[in-house]
Amino acid sequence: MALVTTAEVCDTNPQLIVSGELRALHPVFQIYGRRQVFSGPVVTLKVFEDNVLVREFLEEKGNGRVLVVDGGGSLRCAILGGNPVVQAQNNGWAGIIVNGCIRDVDEINGCDIGVRALASHPIKANKKGVGEKHVPVNIAGTRICDGEWMYADTDGILVSKSELSV
Repeated sequence: MALVTTAEVCDTNPQLIVSGELRALHPVFQIYGRRQVFSGPVVTLKVFEDNVLVREFLEEKGNGRVLVVDGGGSLRCAILGGNPVVQAQNNGWAGIIVNGCIRDVDEINGCDIGVRALASHPIKANKKGVGEKHVPVNIAGTRICDGEWMYADTDGILVSKSELSV
């Protein structure tokens, strides 16, 4: 999707929007990382103020996937920091969407990966390893499931039930 914007996708696919096959996340995310445009198949994770499972996922090969982390919208601590993002970049993840906070913003902004989060916060997360992998999550007004496709650029974030041919 390098040459087609999310706005163009929406303009040319109104039937997919009406049917719910294509959904736009509410515009609540800040843009981090050097890769402002990214897309890929979704992997979901649900945690709350705990980043152990986030780190575990990003230690795996990403193969161009997008990790979608429902952090419950917490603004009390960061569930993603610079070290895991560097690891994600090196392991081939396309992007990370965090319904929560991140930290180490300067380090993340130096990485060739796309990151979206609600805000930055200096306090680190808990390390209990509590959460759910590969479950449907509801973030930014949208239900997102494992295996769906995520498309992000500076206009917004779209999720589709299948890969779009653009």
